[in-house]
Amino acid sequence: MTKLNIGMFLMPQHPPERSLYDATQWDLEMIEYADKLGYSEVWIGEHFTAPWEPIPSPDLIIAQALLRTKQIKLAPGAHLLPYHHPVELAHRVAYLDHLAQGRLMLGIGAGGTQTDWELFAVDGKINREMMMEAWELMQRLWSDEESFSFRGKFYSANQPKARHDGILGPHIKPFQKPHPPIGITGFSAGSATLKMAGERGFIPMSLGWNSEYIKSHWNAVEEGARSVGKEADRSSWRITQDVFVAKTDEEAMAGALGGMMGRFFDESWLPLFKKQGDIKNLKPDPALADEEVTAELMAKTDWLVGSPETVAKKLQKLYDTVGGFGTLLITGYDYSESPEIWKESMRLLVEEVLPRLHVKPQTV
Repeated sequence: MTKLNIGMFLMPQHPPERSLYDATQWDLEMIEYADKLGYSEVWIGEHFTAPWEPIPSPDLIIAQALLRTKQIKLAPGAHLLPYHHPVELAHRVAYLDHLAQGRLMLGIGAGGTQTDWELFAVDGKINREMMMEAWELMQRLWSDEESFSFRGKFYSANQPKARHDGILGPHIKPFQKPHPPIGITGFSAGSATLKMAGERGFIPMSLGWNSEYIKSHWNAVEEGARSVGKEADRSSWRITQDVFVAKTDEEAMAGALGGMMGRFFDESWLPLFKKQGDIKNLKPDPALADEEVTAELMAKTDWLVGSPETVAKKLQKLYDTVGGFGTLLITGYDYSESPEIWKESMRLLVEEVLPRLHVKPQTV
């Protein structure tokens, strides 16, 4: 039996009253514990105008986490390219890649938060186009071209030639060649972004809610790969899920709904999704009315909540329904007020849930 990889996705999620310092300390504590448990990777989000997801600089957490961990891979998940100048970001990522010595991955994204668009004066209708132009320029800066001039629709840059016998000139390239592995997240059913992942060989990443919604994501990846004569590799596919494991189903449900996981859905995501018209993506049954979608319903249907035996059955059903994937990313929540129950959930997942799982042979 092949073991499914387990990683973590940190939005990072924190209640608005948590200080940024305390929030970051909890994130670092989770990353360090994940490393000790043998988790494969942690992806850390980037947001600018979301009080419940308040960290704008995932690379700063990564730089600290590298000093506190030994083997786990770390990744911005994702740097939102329209909000950075690609020249500056290319240099920052390449530098961090050297500090990580092979433990860095890179998520890239277009940004989907309306208030972030307003903050940076970005047109939400062309943000994906901006992302791809920025990525093109970053790749050229990392290539072996001696010098070039780039004039795009959104960005301009000049890669200068070395001057004064090499005393001045470009010198920073990524540690990994040609660059760290690239991941990209899809949100909508049949995601156009995930078609792009298939076309370009990026790591496809799915936000995990109901199984049919997730299944449509892999169809998009395969469609993109076929369009350029490639074959998509399921072992590269990451699926993010909300997970809470305890000794009994009752304890797990109480820990999920009575802790920050339930509070986050009740106070942040469910109201936001309803206002934005995205609540359909959370419905286990399309016939449900919007007001019927609650954290309690999600815990019973789409979340992986329960005893090790129960969570193993739910995870097996997810795995079989979507046809297999390489890495389960659990969403990290701020349980800093009751860390022992969250850490126990993290431990039970790898020690008691995974051994019950039957997965297809894959190479990641």
